[in-house]
Amino acid sequence: MKILFSTMMAVTLLAPTAFAADSIPTDLRDTALATFRALPSTMPTVANNPITPEKIALGKALFFDPRVSASGVLSCNSCHNLATGGDDNHETSIGHGWQKGQRNAPTVLNAVFNIAQFWDGRAADLKAQAKGPVQAGIEMANTPGQVIATLKSMPQYVEWFDAAFPAEADRVTFDNFAKAIEAFEATLVTPAPFDSFLNGDEVAMTSEQKQGLALFMDKGCSSCHAGINVGGEAYYPFGLVEQPSAEVLPDKDKGRFAVTNAADDSYVFRVAPLRNVALTAPYFHSGKVWDLKQAVAIMGTTQLGVVLADEEVDLLVAFLNSLTGEAPDVAYPILPSETATTPRPVTQISGK
Repeated sequence: MKILFSTMMAVTLLAPTAFAADSIPTDLRDTALATFRALPSTMPTVANNPITPEKIALGKALFFDPRVSASGVLSCNSCHNLATGGDDNHETSIGHGWQKGQRNAPTVLNAVFNIAQFWDGRAADLKAQAKGPVQAGIEMANTPGQVIATLKSMPQYVEWFDAAFPAEADRVTFDNFAKAIEAFEATLVTPAPFDSFLNGDEVAMTSEQKQGLALFMDKGCSSCHAGINVGGEAYYPFGLVEQPSAEVLPDKDKGRFAVTNAADDSYVFRVAPLRNVALTAPYFHSGKVWDLKQAVAIMGTTQLGVVLADEEVDLLVAFLNSLTGEAPDVAYPILPSETATTPRPVTQISGK
């Protein structure tokens, strides 16, 4: 599962506009507000899943509990570590039996604002996303039935599900497991200096960050990286103008094509959200680029068709640093104890 520097900046087919590094447009904030939105000051809502304190608390426990994996080793936090930017800082994640995943894990921070989840957008929301890794043989390698048997074996979990879903007759279900995790993840919002600037605080961003923001819009980066998450709202091909190297763009990963089977979706990926991007190296779905400046330069040639000057790259990175937000204070939960009926860790679920 990692949310990082995008595989998609929109191309501006006109010749790039000259940019004076020492100039900041007087209407910069108004111009930015036409493209971006500040994070909300209240809890975001999610479709078909009213968020309650009881549901958040349950989801938090489930997010950190490795016993939802077949091996009892891997939790959601294993690949989306809240202490390291909401991702695992690996090229691709290590899953069940030390298997290596196929794509870089996106950050879970602010993921609630994405149009869809995963690099190819195959999960419509965080509920659907929460179910995927649990069942993936290369990740947690478990089954819904085994997950529910594990949770029902611990009376404390049953009580927590009862409190979180009081109106339902059958409360400990795989659907409710996913809804609880979604509720917790909806709280993982990171307000940043950029939000303060959008809300009217002119000194929240440095002069270099403001110059970088102006350049970000002037060059056309914001054509794709827009909205509340500075990305995450659309799909574009990686290599819009110039094909990146085979290492950066593996030829066997055709992105959204695997979801839609449409030829036009070959090498198309969801635009990566750029919030906290300075914390989430390595970059791109392949996880092959570890330096943010290098990633910015690659985006210039592949998506914009321009070679960015070193000074321009530095200013763009300065702006991206203004997207590093204040992470929520999450205390590690004390999890329910196993009982005699709790399924034991296994290397393979019988019948899988």
